[in-house]
Amino acid sequence: MLNRRHIRIKVMQTLYAFKGGESDDFHKDERFLLQSLDHMYDLHLLMLSLLIEVQKRAEDHQEKSQRKILATKEDKNPNTKFINNEVLQLLREDRSLQIEIEKRKVDYWYLDFEYVDIIFKSIVESELYKDYMATTVSTFKEDRNFIADVFSEIIAPNEKLYDYIEDKRLTWLDDLPVVNTGILKLLSKVKKENSAIYFTPKLFKDTEDKEFATTLFKKTVLNKSKFNEEIAAKTKNWDADRIASLDAVLLQMAICEFQKFPSIPVKVTINEYIDIAKEYSTPKSSFFINGILDKIVKEYTEKGELNKIGRGLM
Repeated sequence: MLNRRHIRIKVMQTLYAFKGGESDDFHKDERFLLQSLDHMYDLHLLMLSLLIEVQKRAEDHQEKSQRKILATKEDKNPNTKFINNEVLQLLREDRSLQIEIEKRKVDYWYLDFEYVDIIFKSIVESELYKDYMATTVSTFKEDRNFIADVFSEIIAPNEKLYDYIEDKRLTWLDDLPVVNTGILKLLSKVKKENSAIYFTPKLFKDTEDKEFATTLFKKTVLNKSKFNEEIAAKTKNWDADRIASLDAVLLQMAICEFQKFPSIPVKVTINEYIDIAKEYSTPKSSFFINGILDKIVKEYTEKGELNKIGRGLM
């Protein structure tokens, strides 16, 4: 579920907030990093459970319409296509998903039901829904494509939902695009059989990714002074105060990868931190970081200090 890019972003955020030095106890900050990564899974569950609650809301709306004193013919014999959507049914019946939601206590929609209403109304009023409900039957593929489109076009970009998530947990703002992209991929691929492997994926692809997060954080902290000396040597014409704090953190992390992670290609490291700088730092930061890292790599190469293992890692 998590990719290396987002792991780097989480490490960057933790390092940026870290106020201690190399000799200080940073176990608390390391725990914060792991908790922040783990909270992404809560957001994943929250967004999937929203789909379940929307389906329940549609079911409730239909039942109330049928009980109306002046119920219309349409109210009495409604089109149940949305309620019976096979992907929504898989989500609702997935025991593994329910266990995770209960275990992690992310059943927020019970109290925050107004946001379920907002999404439900947005769906019902959409052309996407009207086209889907133009018939009374559909294939599993059609059901799957419809839910994927609903998530992509209605749920993911909803501003009120975005504000709600921001209020719920601030760190989720940066997580939301990654989580939404992941959910959209699983919704596009889900099959009737073994749906649990889609709805409850592992947070980390493997133990190596989790170790990468903690090791990158620790080794950057422990070598911060040394890395800063290298940065200073390459920025002699720059006043230290002019270097954005976030840029300094990104440079420290990149140098750490050059020196301490022999299996990560140099180009991958440079491209990752340039892209992160574009998204999180100043407009000129990516050019600045690219220039400094390029100088450092050339120096390491000339001195034979760039120890990378494997083919094509330069």
